[in-house]
Amino acid sequence: MLLRLSGICLGCTLEWVCDWHDPEQLEELLDLELRDSGESHDQLLSRVRDVAKYSVKTNHPRFFNQLFSGLDYHALAGRLLSETLNTSQFTYEMAPVFVLMEHVVLTKLISMVGWPSGDGLFCPGGSMSNMVAMNVARYHAFPQVKQQGLWALPRLAVFTSQECHYSVMKAAAFLGIGTDNVFHVKTDQSGSMDPQDLEVKIMLARSQGAVPFIVSATSGTTIRGAFDPLETIADICEKHCLWMHVDAALGGSVLFSKKHKHLVKGIERANSVTWNQHKMLTTGLQCSAFLVRDTANLLQKCHCASATYLFQKDKFYDMSLDTGDKTIQCSRKVDCLKLWLMWKAVGTKGLAERVERALSLTRFLAEAIKKREGFQLLSEPTFVNTCFWYIPPSLRGKENSDDYQDRLSKVAPAIKEKMVKEGTMMVGYQPLNGQVNFFRMIVVSPQTSQRDMDFCLDEIERLGKDL
Repeated sequence: MLLRLSGICLGCTLEWVCDWHDPEQLEELLDLELRDSGESHDQLLSRVRDVAKYSVKTNHPRFFNQLFSGLDYHALAGRLLSETLNTSQFTYEMAPVFVLMEHVVLTKLISMVGWPSGDGLFCPGGSMSNMVAMNVARYHAFPQVKQQGLWALPRLAVFTSQECHYSVMKAAAFLGIGTDNVFHVKTDQSGSMDPQDLEVKIMLARSQGAVPFIVSATSGTTIRGAFDPLETIADICEKHCLWMHVDAALGGSVLFSKKHKHLVKGIERANSVTWNQHKMLTTGLQCSAFLVRDTANLLQKCHCASATYLFQKDKFYDMSLDTGDKTIQCSRKVDCLKLWLMWKAVGTKGLAERVERALSLTRFLAEAIKKREGFQLLSEPTFVNTCFWYIPPSLRGKENSDDYQDRLSKVAPAIKEKMVKEGTMMVGYQPLNGQVNFFRMIVVSPQTSQRDMDFCLDEIERLGKDL
């Protein structure tokens, strides 16, 4: 199935993942200059074709570079419709369909987390959802902060794993808590938070005069896809009266799968959850739900500013339908429609199958890596993240050489440059905790097959065998 817009192919079966050009050359090809006079329809259509041609095709089955990929046509239809309607989801009078729709979708997600009730909203990405979590947790502990500011607070302490998403640090900086007050907890060999070290870090913070208030656990870490032990972390949070947030931006979608939902065992004990449906469920950017177990209108109390030109007290309908004051935004895009339409189309069972297929393909990839000479897993994948080194023939058997690690660290970047410039696929790489650069393949696209897995390994070998 292909979608065509004015002759532009937006389907997933594209020859190249990207058509790479250096910035100076690309600027010349695109003619980005803005002029006094407008252009003809044919010229504009040519511009649109060029934008599509030179952009990265994230819906390509061999795009493994990010935590999102693939394309769902029902979700795409929802995206096109929401853009066409161009409304803001802050009041019932402006978005009556979407206020009701968002409530239904959020209620369903809340029930899947395991809460009998709760609250939530869609945020512009997981980073913002995590920031909202930290802000709400701080308000819950110190409600005076809303009016009196940081002057009314003690030094606060945040706890998260050393493999957490960087948005935790950004949230601490943005909210004035300070990155020095984020205590990074050690992880085990699989990348999961060490609960014993969490206890140690809580005591350390208190010994330094800081007041712990939130633990941000992770379900599906960005690099290794690790899941923190939520049950044990919940016990510690209850013991120390701390807000427990779970960043399940990547891993939350295992809740659809009876086979894999054990990975988030204990998530129902969290106070709040971040869950990005634009990752594993392929709704398209952006679709990030922030969910909170609270039923005392905490989001409203924390964020409201009661703007009288929007939230009048004498409206002719139920004011509780005006959800816009629960968020730090004013204008807010409609992010529920694409998820709702896709869910309607394939059902809960269809979404579960999508999750299970992604994990099955990841297992296939890991087993294929084990059988190939020159490929080495960083660790056994627990989720859709497969991390591995490619060791070219020139380095094999030289693991004890003084310059081995330095030379190995240059392999992944060199192969990445070649693959991007040739446009055949995209795979990410990075170092981690003293380990030199390795590849990280993320398998979530419904369009990806075992054949694509084999192609990827063949291509890495082809591009790197002479390094």
